[in-house]
Amino acid sequence: QVQLVESGGGLVQAGGSLRLSCVASGRTFSSYRMGWFRQAPGKEREFVAAISRGGDTTYYTDSVKGRFTISRDNVKNTVYLQMNSLKPEDTAVYYCAPLMSISWITPLGDYWGQGTQVTVSS
Repeated sequence: QVQLVESGGGLVQAGGSLRLSCVASGRTFSSYRMGWFRQAPGKEREFVAAISRGGDTTYYTDSVKGRFTISRDNVKNTVYLQMNSLKPEDTAVYYCAPLMSISWITPLGDYWGQGTQVTVSS
């Protein structure tokens, strides 16, 4: 069982920055690829970014490339999402999740935290 706690969201003006954190329980954190997802009101949850087990490989959806950076600290069981140059269309609840070993965008099972709200004003 994996438990996830996201934090770091808030209200920010367009062009601003936020850093999200996700702390995972369990001793096997480093054995999972990890991803960030987001869900805007009235929309499906979508993939945002992913990172390999060791943190040396990352993958992003096109809309955030060059603006967002995913990283992880396996000692702290934490994955981060640095978000710069935020746009109103980035407004959503952001979630982290472990990923299937054969995919960069598919969550493993149904492990979701409560999420953290990001609101970007224009």
